Amino acid sequence: METDRPVADILMDVQARIAAACAKAGRRLDDVEVIGVTKTHGPDVVREAWDAGVRLFGENKVQEAAWKIPASVSGPSWHLIGHLQRNKVRPALGLFSVIHSVDSVRLIEQLERVADECGHRPEILLEVNVSGESSKDGLKPEQVPEVIEVALGCRSLTLTGLMTMAPFSPDPELSRPFFARLRACRDRWERAFAIGLPNLSMGMSNDYEVAVEEGATWVRLGTVLFGHRPVWRPQREDTERWEP
Repeated sequence: METDRPVADILMDVQARIAAACAKAGRRLDDVEVIGVTKTHGPDVVREAWDAGVRLFGENKVQEAAWKIPASVSGPSWHLIGHLQRNKVRPALGLFSVIHSVDSVRLIEQLERVADECGHRPEILLEVNVSGESSKDGLKPEQVPEVIEVALGCRSLTLTGLMTMAPFSPDPELSRPFFARLRACRDRWERAFAIGLPNLSMGMSNDYEVAVEEGATWVRLGTVLFGHRPVWRPQREDTERWEP
């Protein structure tokens, strides 16, 4: 998808679609926020989206975010939505206030140790692989209760919800069962642990309306807002050694 339309105009259309999905599901529009996924786009795109009203931005790679975020407009809340390796926890915590892709006890332990050392207080979401696809990251649903227990014992991390990715399909309706499954899991774990997990990060450019109907609070939108992604090339040779 390529577009020359201003992001502000596209965002108005997206918000109208989200409003319609909310109305269909009996939800409030204020309960859903757009995360502008600026993967491979530059600070100029961040600025245009910020001026258009996007307040949350998502990046997939710590290395890319490390140069982009300092070069971008100040003010956004930055979310890491891609897989996080444990040896990149320290730089990630310096860049992101929310990490969507927590998928192991070992990663939580590393996040807690570094956050405690550095005084960071990030929100985290547990990534759940509800589709069972071997190509996708994330916890199996049966693994999640153990990880919730560990997360609840952390003093520097705040567990606020869950994230998932549905299998890609040109038919958004085929994503619905996976979004519904994550919401049902969330409801069950809230009851089991007597906690609130208000954030459901699910839905992307091809299926965000269905995700909203099924309870998404954060939809991760890249292509629908910004068009075709350019090929990202590092600003410099990656010679930096990431320390755990």
